[in-house]
Amino acid sequence: MRLAIPRETHPGENRASITPETVKKLIRLGADVVIEASAGAGCGISDADYRTEGATIEADRDALLGSADMILRLRKPETDEVAKLKSGCIHVSYLDPFNEHELIKTFAANNITAVSMEMIPRSTRSQKMDALSSQANLAGYVAVMLAATQLPRIFPMMMTPAGTLKPAKVFIIGAGVAGLQAIATAKRLGAKVTAFDTRAVVAEQVQSLGGKFLDIDLGDTGQTKDGYAQELTPEQVDIQRQAQKDVIADSDVVITTAQVFGRKPPVLVTKDMVAGMAPGSVVVDMAAETGGNVEGSVPDEVVTVDGVTIVGTGNLANVVARDATTMYANNLFNFVEDSWDNDGKTFVLNLENDILPGCVITHGGGVVHATIKEIIEGAS
Repeated sequence: MRLAIPRETHPGENRASITPETVKKLIRLGADVVIEASAGAGCGISDADYRTEGATIEADRDALLGSADMILRLRKPETDEVAKLKSGCIHVSYLDPFNEHELIKTFAANNITAVSMEMIPRSTRSQKMDALSSQANLAGYVAVMLAATQLPRIFPMMMTPAGTLKPAKVFIIGAGVAGLQAIATAKRLGAKVTAFDTRAVVAEQVQSLGGKFLDIDLGDTGQTKDGYAQELTPEQVDIQRQAQKDVIADSDVVITTAQVFGRKPPVLVTKDMVAGMAPGSVVVDMAAETGGNVEGSVPDEVVTVDGVTIVGTGNLANVVARDATTMYANNLFNFVEDSWDNDGKTFVLNLENDILPGCVITHGGGVVHATIKEIIEGAS
């Protein structure tokens, strides 16, 4: 079975979807691995590194796409690339299926089996395939490091003959994977950390990392079956904003991580809250790319509003592209290995298992994921 890995072409994207180590493992399974030339250049992996482990390097992108039985990549393809894949090909990548309706319909029309890495079920068995978590983990780390470089003071308390410096106060909104890593990183740097999440169940996790959990009574909240925070009502969002206002005003750094899967994220830090922060303070909006948690944040830019630096840098895992590539490549390998037939040396698409039904979006010429099918048909 031929597994093809195209080079990522999105502007500024340095991550790849395969490492020499995962090439070696895929070839041990019996796969024929073909990689587009310069696929790993952005994260410091050469074509020679891939060749050493047994991969074939292909300079002709169209030839690579057209010969593949399975495509492994990071970002979703351009719609016109789908027609270059052969009928029956399995395409695995991020797809944003809740919003990319035309792309999903194009996959179906061309008889491509499309697998969305965002839709990998959040179960114990699938943790090793969970790309959202692996990349969010790194993003949480990077968010703190960006804040540290923008803040005109240090994070830890420092006692010197010249005087004592108090620790920076960091407030993190959202204690999912990214938020928990941000809490851990800020604590390692010596900051005083407070965090909030709508899921009271994560309070113990926040405290175990050395953070203080801000308790806000929002009434009935919770999490989805996949562990994500449930979307709040407008009334609950307003209660959260008011309760956080004083904490934000007293913080040197605020990091927002709140995103609602498939939807625009809630605005949690308003302009008046930003105005209430001391000049020189820093806000990192990790949701800036998808609509933003912070009024005044600009996607992929660092701006100053009322003396406060607002960081809207997107694709934070890309900042540490080598490690992000390693983790994502491992996610992909674990996904492939889980459904690999060692005797036939091929990937077996069994929609009766406990993982594939949740992430296979199109198959056999149609949209087979019930939720996505309903959304697309409803939008038609």
